[in-house]
Amino acid sequence: MIVAVAGGKGGVGKSTMALNIGAELGAVVVDADLAAADLPAGSGRGPDLHDVLVGRATPLDAVDSTGSVRILPCGRTLEGARASDLAELPRVVDALDRRYGRVVVDCPAGLARDVGVQLASADAAVLVTTPSRVAIHDAYRTRQLALALETPIAAVVVNRSRSRRDERLLDPVERHFGAPAVRVETRPAIAEAHSLGRPLRTVAPECPALEVLEELSRMIERRARRPSEHVGTL
Repeated sequence: MIVAVAGGKGGVGKSTMALNIGAELGAVVVDADLAAADLPAGSGRGPDLHDVLVGRATPLDAVDSTGSVRILPCGRTLEGARASDLAELPRVVDALDRRYGRVVVDCPAGLARDVGVQLASADAAVLVTTPSRVAIHDAYRTRQLALALETPIAAVVVNRSRSRRDERLLDPVERHFGAPAVRVETRPAIAEAHSLGRPLRTVAPECPALEVLEELSRMIERRARRPSEHVGTL
């Protein structure tokens, strides 16, 4: 099972969600943002995705860890990003899927070619947005791209919610996106875990947000291999 975590707009907490989804699913997390990697770099002693995409290392050789989560980190240099052959990414994630069974791909922001390759490589996508109208609109555009590539939407995460009034967004989001939605409240423990480069479960195992992450993981398990449905537009 290969799950792409995307969203369209930058700064919505997509990489944080990818790391935590990977932790909950027991998956390998691939930092596939070639030019602006945001996931932990692992030990930093081994090869990274840039090396894999130019043929200097195999995908399995590049798997590292951050705490309890296996990760295939990405390089941080512009030269590495330019040299990388993005067409090789489907082969990379397929190899990891065969070896580990579950892969979470952290996609870059925007609707560039990068995101299309990531989405097309996945069995399903999780879309991350904040409650803002702009972020929801960008996530919806990503949803349209995913469906055009025949990648179903497993779930939508309304992240960084600061008010229970945002719960009212869940019904219209589910209706228009054609997928179940969850709301993740802004909590200091999530920010702390992000700053440490660790999943929330290892930093704050009593945080209520873990219940939402568990629910999200169940949604992914249920929907990852089901065909998407065409629904109305925003």
